[in-house]
Amino acid sequence: MSPSPLTNRVGQVFVPVRDMPAAVAWYSALLGLPPGTATHEDRIYDLPAQGEVGIALDAHQPTFTADGPPRFFWWVEDLDAVRAHLVALGVELVLDVTDIGSVVMLQFRDPDGNLLMACERRT
Repeated sequence: MSPSPLTNRVGQVFVPVRDMPAAVAWYSALLGLPPGTATHEDRIYDLPAQGEVGIALDAHQPTFTADGPPRFFWWVEDLDAVRAHLVALGVELVLDVTDIGSVVMLQFRDPDGNLLMACERRT
């Protein structure tokens, strides 16, 4: 096998949204962040991130469909606290807390129907 010029290192995840101001407000409340301002003619919003991989809300394709598996997941320390936070925000839970062995997960939808997930490692 020949070497690849690509490294297995993700830089940014794009989440399609239809209504940028509503999406910025929702994700900011979800993550406990102050809402900011979109760029690129109000079509891109980079969520402040911890770590190397960024999350960008992207309103370039407002006719997208939200079918399919989760867009990505967040590692969390306390999934029960995350569940309570989601319920308090009125977020639609799709798959309640589920233990699949070394990971416990929870799936939910954003206002655009994107499936998202939170996972807690269990040892």
